[in-house]
Amino acid sequence: MNKKILIILLIFISNCTLNKVVNHHGVHFLEKKQDKLVLNLTNKNDILSILGPPSTESTFDNNLWIYIERKETKTSMATFGRKKLTLNNVLVLEINNMGILVSKEFFDKEKMNKVQFTKNKTKVLTQKESFLYEFLQSLRHKINDPLGTKKIK
Repeated sequence: MNKKILIILLIFISNCTLNKVVNHHGVHFLEKKQDKLVLNLTNKNDILSILGPPSTESTFDNNLWIYIERKETKTSMATFGRKKLTLNNVLVLEINNMGILVSKEFFDKEKMNKVQFTKNKTKVLTQKESFLYEFLQSLRHKINDPLGTKKIK
């Protein structure tokens, strides 16, 4: 009996590791690689050879390339192994019509926290909603506010 418990305990302990598992997505060492890019001198081919293909290209403007680097590790067992973001870098490159790098902007985790987003919302301009949509919307309002005391925004 004691030998079985000892064997199970040894198997369990031998599978544990002291090294943390790091999930790395995107371009490795993006901060160091972006230093090699020189404004008004580097072209598309140089960018592709240094960084590889972009993570995302702008859908509105094909001359805007975005590169992403992200690292996550798991925390200790005391916090139930939640994921912790250790590195989050984004590089935005703007390329002119001649294929030359015009501007580059590098965002790390601290700089991203300082980015201000607008609170304004764009109003959707659509045609008059169908009868069914208006009926379901009024029904939803009645369910959420049966006494009619809440203000409609």
